[in-house]
Amino acid sequence: MRSSIVRKLGIAILTAATLAWSVPLPAAATPEDGSFEEDDRKAAVQTPHSLPVADVLIDAGHGGIDSGTHYKDILEKDINLAIARKLYLILKSRGVRAVLNRTGDYALSNDNRWHRASRHMRDLSQRGSLTEEIEAKLFVSIHVNWSPKGKKRGPLVIHQKEGRSALLASFIQQALNRQQNTRRLPQSGGKYYVLNRIKVPSVIVETGFLNHDGDRAMLTSPRGQTRVAAAIAEGIFFYRCIAP
Repeated sequence: MRSSIVRKLGIAILTAATLAWSVPLPAAATPEDGSFEEDDRKAAVQTPHSLPVADVLIDAGHGGIDSGTHYKDILEKDINLAIARKLYLILKSRGVRAVLNRTGDYALSNDNRWHRASRHMRDLSQRGSLTEEIEAKLFVSIHVNWSPKGKKRGPLVIHQKEGRSALLASFIQQALNRQQNTRRLPQSGGKYYVLNRIKVPSVIVETGFLNHDGDRAMLTSPRGQTRVAAAIAEGIFFYRCIAP
């Protein structure tokens, strides 16, 4: 199982930039020569048996058989991955050590065969255990929301029930509110298994509502996805300036 994690995380480090080659980054976040990708490649070659150490573990929600919510043929898992890739590039370009837990359309539950529970619980357990394996300092999970009546819009950041997570959630929520012109407040998520399982500051970022016309247009647009990723990154930068 550990070798499988190493393989998947190695792929995340080596290929995330390549997989998102078409992403237009904000000017301040665009690397001058793409050298961060080459640095990652050299580091992986020099230490092939070492797990990466992450400032931020980016969790691209769902994947594989688990598509998350959907609107017609638009799947949450695809939006989550697109935004997560862009967030990875922005963080890396600013010198933040970031790791993606998946870079393609596959389920993390496939790597978890020791947990005698449902596929869903294996998936959640795998996401939680990765923070310990790579000694991540922050956990940011990317998701898309859904409203039964389709009237709600805007971002919502859900945080672990502890002070550092609440601070991280506050900064990300404020940045997303500015980006989407909303006034939402972050919420504590005591019922969420992943947040309870992880021991580092952790948040779930619901980037918008898939069944709201305006949010859906933003979430399915490369430019909109980049703006969302940039706002999340801004919140992380503010947190890192204040938190030890």
